[in-house]
Amino acid sequence: MRYIVDRLEGDVAVLERDDLEFVDVPLSRLPEGVRRHDCLVEKDGEWRLDPDRTEARKRRIDKKMRDLFR
Repeated sequence: MRYIVDRLEGDVAVLERDDLEFVDVPLSRLPEGVRRHDCLVEKDGEWRLDPDRTEARKRRIDKKMRDLFR
C-alpha cells in the first residue's frame, strides 16, 4: 500500500493512505530521514521511501500553485 507522510508528531508519523484514511506509525519503523510529504510504500511490514513518486507529486503541486497564482 502507498502512503504520504502528512506530519510528524514526536516519535510518530501520521500517514495518509491511498484510501484517504490516516494511520499513526512509529518513526522507528520507517526509513531513516523520513520527512513530511515523503511518499512511502509498505509491503509485508517493510517500509521504503518512494523518491520518484515524492518528486513527481511535488512537481504536480508546484505547477498547480503556479497556475493558481498567475
